[in-house]
Parts: sequence; structure tokens; C-alpha cells
Amino acid sequence: MISYVTVGVDDLDLAQRFYDAFLPALGYGLDTGPEGLSYALPVPEGQPSVLPEFYVKPTFDGRPASAGNGSMVAFEARSQQQVRDLHAAALAAGGSDEGAPGFRASYGAHFYVSYLRDPQGNKIAIFSSDPTEPGRDD
Repeated sequence: MISYVTVGVDDLDLAQRFYDAFLPALGYGLDTGPEGLSYALPVPEGQPSVLPEFYVKPTFDGRPASAGNGSMVAFEARSQQQVRDLHAAALAAGGSDEGAPGFRASYGAHFYVSYLRDPQGNKIAIFSSDPTEPGRDD
């Protein structure tokens, strides 16, 4: 099981603006500190963390952050409409479009996805695969 995912950034304020545009709508809470941003799903007291957590931090070695070639983090939305709404919110918050919301021929008939880049260039997907919603071939 994946415990956490970390992306490196050079500008925490810009990154927070981007990630705050959609992660709270997916249920993530935010803790900030000198080490960066920590996004996690809420956990009832006394229960273990809901994994994975998502961290946005300056690089450990102090060199400029760079996006991983071939790396991507995907977040699941509740519906196709939420994918569209969050994609638009993330673009308005400084992200760039890597693929408008929609179906992709190479994925399942109900896999509805959008692709973005955060201001640092990290690739992000927001998807829904709810079989009760219209599919690609409907």
C-alpha cells in the first residue's frame, strides 16, 4: 500500500493556491509548516490515517525542484461533473492543461479523466470511474 506521495516545489505559496483549488473538494485537509504542505483525508480520533497522504515540499537538497518525467499523481473525484469543475478550478489557480476532461479511448468505458500540470510542472490527474454515469460508448 502506498503510504504517501511527495512532490517538490520551489514556490510553496503558488503550489498551495493550486492544490487548495481542488484537494479540499475531494475531502483533503491541510496542515502547513516550515517543511511544506501536508494534505490528508480526515480520520476519526483513535483511527489510523487514511492513505495515501499527499505532501508538497521544497526539495530536501535545496536544489531547484523538477517534475519527474513519466511521474503522475491521480486523485479520484465523485463524478464527471466534479472532474470538470476541479479541472477548471485548478486552471484558474495557476495550473496548466495537459488534457481536457473527457473519456480516453485507451481506458475503460467509464474512466473520465482530466490532466493538469501544477505550477512546478508536476503532472496531476483527476478522474471518475462511476459506472452509474454515462460511459464513453453511451
